[in-house]
Amino acid sequence: TIEDPIEFMHLNKRCVIEQREVGQDTKSFSNALRRVLRQNPDVILVGELRDRETVQTALTAAETGHLVLSTLHTNDAVQAIDRIVDLFPEAHHRQIRSQLSLTLLAVLCQRLVRGKEGRRVLALEVLMNTQAVSNQIREGKVALLYGTMEVGRKEGMQTMNQALDELLRAKKIEPREHDRYLRRESSPRS
Repeated sequence: TIEDPIEFMHLNKRCVIEQREVGQDTKSFSNALRRVLRQNPDVILVGELRDRETVQTALTAAETGHLVLSTLHTNDAVQAIDRIVDLFPEAHHRQIRSQLSLTLLAVLCQRLVRGKEGRRVLALEVLMNTQAVSNQIREGKVALLYGTMEVGRKEGMQTMNQALDELLRAKKIEPREHDRYLRRESSPRS
């Protein structure tokens, strides 16, 4: 793992886990990622995709067969795609979209909403990289991804609205909480 800071110490039980903290064990996420690639790990966890160099190195790691997990602060799964592409100069957008379309497995967007018993309940938006999603990303048709998620239940996808609707149907949240996070428009991007 490459984290800033390390939030949870993982124990080596059935595998070897090496944790590096930015600022203490390494200069930056991208610096640690480059070094990690020489060690041939099975899984790489990058605490956060903060800058262009880290994203590029993570994409390269994914292209070479590594499973790369990371976080990115956005409002929804579709916005995560835009945010990654927009980290790069416009002249590189086509290449980055192509790399994403080939390496991305899924984008999960989590939101903790207030449940009926006062506890937090997870509302989860899921974008899976199906053939249709891959094509839309590669062609720069990100505006279509939300609609693809809406009809992609069979492939494991769901929008935040669908997740909230399910929580309401299951009586895990109040209507007021449902409405607070509900996306009003059916397609958030034009």
